[in-house]
Amino acid sequence: MSDPESYTYAKAGVSIALGNALVKAIGPLAKSTARPGADATLGGFGGFFDLKAAGYSDPLLVAANDGVGTKLKLAIETDRHDGVGIDLVAMCVNDLIVQGAEPLFFLDYFATGRLDPGVAERVIAGIAQGCRIAGCALIGGETAEMPGMYAEGDYDLAGFAVGAVERGQALTGEQVKAGDLILGLASSGVHSNGFSLVRRLAADKGWKLERPALFDQERLLIEALLEPTRIYVRSLLPLIRAGLVHALAHITGGGLLENIPRILPGGLHARIDADAWPQPRLMAFLQAQGNIEPEEMARTFNCGIGMAVVVDEADAGEVIRALEAAGETVHRIGRIEQGDQGCTVLGSAESWSARAPWTATHRG
Repeated sequence: MSDPESYTYAKAGVSIALGNALVKAIGPLAKSTARPGADATLGGFGGFFDLKAAGYSDPLLVAANDGVGTKLKLAIETDRHDGVGIDLVAMCVNDLIVQGAEPLFFLDYFATGRLDPGVAERVIAGIAQGCRIAGCALIGGETAEMPGMYAEGDYDLAGFAVGAVERGQALTGEQVKAGDLILGLASSGVHSNGFSLVRRLAADKGWKLERPALFDQERLLIEALLEPTRIYVRSLLPLIRAGLVHALAHITGGGLLENIPRILPGGLHARIDADAWPQPRLMAFLQAQGNIEPEEMARTFNCGIGMAVVVDEADAGEVIRALEAAGETVHRIGRIEQGDQGCTVLGSAESWSARAPWTATHRG
């Protein structure tokens, strides 16, 4: 009789050697994100962060986690993995800054059926780039190779970020009052929400993703769709610390209609004028391709506004100048009024490719 076969983890589809090689390869990427409080060295069972070295005296910690969603499918199908790591970081750190918290450190989770080190390194390079943009350290992560869990070539991402804000300086919405102005910071594109609808349109309409976009002949359509989510941390943090920001709303899933009410106290209503900023050509393309009603647009996509900033009317000019100097495109998009907690978006055909006028309201 022959000897029984000797089984190994590699025979089951998991390569420990490839995993170890990946950790070694991404070490310099993590190191490039070092900041006061963290040296961003990988390899331990956990990552340390020194709040005192970061300059905090009595901080509150704020945590957020998120993913990239089905935007990953477009990245995988077109072999464009370099920007999704930025998306992952952005979705987490933009949620921290709306609480007034400075992002301090980040951890990622990369899961796949069979590890492709080249793809994984490109993804994690994007994560490191996002951390550098946000000013936070990449202090750890997990690479999970799980045969049978994912289709060939597929992977998924999750991110976890922790930030800090000095006690008494957090943005809780309590500072918002009737008469405050709402400023909108331009998005870089679709960001990371609404891609199930984008992908459905791409399939049903037969989009040629690798050809120039109908709305921008200088860019391929896939490049416009996969443009990484903008990170607003460095632009907003100085204004928050100066006490010039009353509240922030990160415009993600639920769009303008459902995210702005999350920052409003009872008895206050946000009124948004969709004519106050030009509808981005990409958004107009999506709306026209899907014959999407304006209310659906305002609930599904960011419509060109990635962050809403609530400020005192007297401070608006100073805030706008500072944001523009930091590289942001700023629009005055609305105002806070007395009323039922919620948000109303009003628009016309000049700003939306649909019947005019139109109104969409969400109650908080």
